[in-house]
Amino acid sequence: MEILNMSTKEISRLEVIQKVTDKRMSQKEAVAILNLGVRQIKRLVRKYKKHGAAGLISKHRGRKGNNCLKAEVKKKALDLLQRKYKGFGPTLAQEKLVEKEKLKISVESVRQIMLAEDLWKPHKVKKEVTHQLRERRACFGELVQIDGSPHDWFEGRASECVLLVFIDDATGKLGQLRFVDSESFFNYTVAAEGYFKQHGKPAAFYSDKHSIFRVNTPSVGKSDALTQFGRAMQELDIQIICANTPQAKGRVERVNQTLQDRLVKEMRLCGISSMADGNAYLPEFIADFDQRFAVEPRSTVNAHRTLTVKDDLATILTWQETRSVSKNLTVQFEKIIYQIQTQHPAYALHNIRVTICVNAQQQIAILYKGKALPYEIYHQQVKQSEVVASKDVDAALKERVYAKPAPDHPWRNYPAPAER
Repeated sequence: MEILNMSTKEISRLEVIQKVTDKRMSQKEAVAILNLGVRQIKRLVRKYKKHGAAGLISKHRGRKGNNCLKAEVKKKALDLLQRKYKGFGPTLAQEKLVEKEKLKISVESVRQIMLAEDLWKPHKVKKEVTHQLRERRACFGELVQIDGSPHDWFEGRASECVLLVFIDDATGKLGQLRFVDSESFFNYTVAAEGYFKQHGKPAAFYSDKHSIFRVNTPSVGKSDALTQFGRAMQELDIQIICANTPQAKGRVERVNQTLQDRLVKEMRLCGISSMADGNAYLPEFIADFDQRFAVEPRSTVNAHRTLTVKDDLATILTWQETRSVSKNLTVQFEKIIYQIQTQHPAYALHNIRVTICVNAQQQIAILYKGKALPYEIYHQQVKQSEVVASKDVDAALKERVYAKPAPDHPWRNYPAPAER
């Protein structure tokens, strides 16, 4: 007696086909039960009459699938995953194997190879936390999320730095990326200037509560005080909205995680080992990223506004503070006394309020009614201790340069201490 191995599906088919053969069920009823066509039911009936129950067993059982991955492709992929693409996730690794190595392989095949060789472990499923869903904005440029992401971007080939990220809320396009040493006013203004010149002025920026964007300890009676960045954006008619929680600006937080994986590995493949080379590569990466992940906005309206003659970025994107001119026409700023030079009578400038502007290159301009006043440095005080924010401590220490004593310095000629 022959023993047949049949699956549950095949056993169900056998019961129905037996009833059809014995005239206890119509072919129409069998079509509805098995969800097959009439022609397929007729084929199954013929096979059952000729071979019995064995005719309903799949002939593919025990054989390799028609789309089975070839052994040579699997071996080549495994060699590349262990060496060139070590540390890559399955999705990014599959993209590189297809685009760079011209292998025909699916993401699932790469995932199974990596799991079998212990090259990748699936992430643990976190407990799902429900947050209120905020729909994307409708127009490109209506809301741009900005954030700084500190990370070891060059995997030890260069010092750790910060990546400034500008991402559009409606499309998910990366508007600007820039490697900087720290999150500072000048670094954000340089990145913002690059964004404005490429896309125009957005309607609003969406950020966290960093002190660059928001006055977190306002003075008494000055709850509407602006930071330097806030003042500059107000002059450009760009609203700044501060998120109350990291989850509120989830789009830029998620793209930071993606960049910390993809961008790091792309720069490793390109052999990039400095911030300058990284910034030069970023436009190419942005174009590829937007092509893969950007979505179409609900509206075709572009909310960006073009820069006008009044939008003098060279002046607006500076650190600005007001000072009063003394009777001897001097102004003090950052422990330096500046002497105003003028051909007009001195009394005309007594006690006037001037604006001192400092750009990213630390160049000083003294403005009165929008016009620059000539000056020269009169006196520079001795440098004293400065108050530094906690996030800027690392950057402040990097700026400190330790000078090595000269080879003929006297202390090098001190006699060695006598042994006791």
